[in-house]
Amino acid sequence: MAVFSRGFGARRRESDANLPPGQYLTEDFPVLSAGPTPRVDTAEWSFGVRNESGELVSWTWDEFMALPIEDVSTDIHCVTRWSKLGTSWRGVSLDTVFEHVDTDAAFAMAHSYGGYTTNIPLEDLLGGRSWVAFEFDGAPLDPEHGGPARLLVPHLYFWKSAKWVHGLTLMDDDEPGFWEQNGYNMHGDPWTEERYW
Repeated sequence: MAVFSRGFGARRRESDANLPPGQYLTEDFPVLSAGPTPRVDTAEWSFGVRNESGELVSWTWDEFMALPIEDVSTDIHCVTRWSKLGTSWRGVSLDTVFEHVDTDAAFAMAHSYGGYTTNIPLEDLLGGRSWVAFEFDGAPLDPEHGGPARLLVPHLYFWKSAKWVHGLTLMDDDEPGFWEQNGYNMHGDPWTEERYW
């Protein structure tokens, strides 16, 4: 069951080249979740990557915070048609994470506390295109927005930026995650409106 927040008021700026087709600009940060908000203490949080051979590399919160941290300024786009421009995040690049992972896989399944999953091609996670983010707008990420940490894949629709992320499973073949099994597009590019099957 989806949970919506207040703040879905938005307006379309037809002349704004930063808005993908069919999107509306919002100054709010609406909340859309596929269930209740998990409350994950950083003392219990971990993030792991399991490769296609079953080998697991994982980090505790403190170990993850010791990795190089990047500041990210980016636009985000939700499949429900809102876009928020110029958002500010801090997190660890997936490029940094994958320095510790041995893989020839082409796809990943992101797993979240609470059971949510979403599939992402590895090429969309690497090359400076995605992060595990733990701060938004200069403050720790609120649980409603995926805190303590969420995946940030801003060039895809925001359902791919899995909230409460705790790991990736690497796969040779693409498989649908939660929303993809329920009719959402397997890829999710906002610029070509890959919203649904």
